[in-house]
Amino acid sequence: MKNNLDTLNRAAAIINKGVIGSIILPPNPNIDAIASATSLYLGLTKLGKTVSIACESDIESDLFAADKIQKNINAGGDNLVISFPYTDGSIDKVDYSIKGNSFNLIITPRPGFPKLDPSQVKYSYTGGVIDFFITIYTPNLSSLGSIYIENQNQFNGRDIINIDRHLTNTLFGTVNFVNRTASSISELVLIFLQFLKVEIDKDIATNLYTGLVSATNNFNSYSVNASTFECAAQLLKAGATRKIIKKPDIKLPLNQNTKETQSVKPIEAVERDKQNEKSTPQDWLRPKIFRGGNLI
Repeated sequence: MKNNLDTLNRAAAIINKGVIGSIILPPNPNIDAIASATSLYLGLTKLGKTVSIACESDIESDLFAADKIQKNINAGGDNLVISFPYTDGSIDKVDYSIKGNSFNLIITPRPGFPKLDPSQVKYSYTGGVIDFFITIYTPNLSSLGSIYIENQNQFNGRDIINIDRHLTNTLFGTVNFVNRTASSISELVLIFLQFLKVEIDKDIATNLYTGLVSATNNFNSYSVNASTFECAAQLLKAGATRKIIKKPDIKLPLNQNTKETQSVKPIEAVERDKQNEKSTPQDWLRPKIFRGGNLI
């Protein structure tokens, strides 16, 4: 218990002194990981922090703030970036004009190519400096995929809060809030947010409850304990809405097979293996002897 308190105090100190943070998810995150990341985003935003969420996979989820997950690290700087789908050779020229108090960016398509669809234009900011990173469900930095491989310089010298329950976690963080016996990452994030004195509103509670239910297979996992039910009760009291669990729609990049990522067996698969081992009779593999009655 004392170790957990020391860990939470050190993690809180990093959050309190920092202004800009980035929450990083590994490729193809499960529902528990997405729920944890989005809940942290909502909670830290309440504390006045500028926070972003990054993952190399395209993710579609109905969890609150899931639409904030980007494919690049966003430092929240002052440089406005305007992004839209582009086909090689489709733009003839880019110009600008100033009329009154309005700055107009003019993008002219090349003849024969369609004009730009305003609904596909996205806006973001770059140029800032990340004060801290929070990694979710990540046993080692390499398992973050391209988000880490292509941005290692941004990680160098930065505080990293490592929140995980993998048995194989390498404790790579500045602070490692790693509990290998926890039933879910959502449970750990709830503890962290409460320690930071973040109000657990209905959106945060719903996300974390959804992550908790998904990670524990509706509370049937062998890792479920009294703390699991205590967390579930707190989230329901905070207004959590029970949602139908849907697996996140994850679109893999075209060059997924070439990514230099480390394959890690999901915890849920490890738990199923252990449950199967426990449910198999000890004499299953012993030779069977059948005796028939009244046979010559």
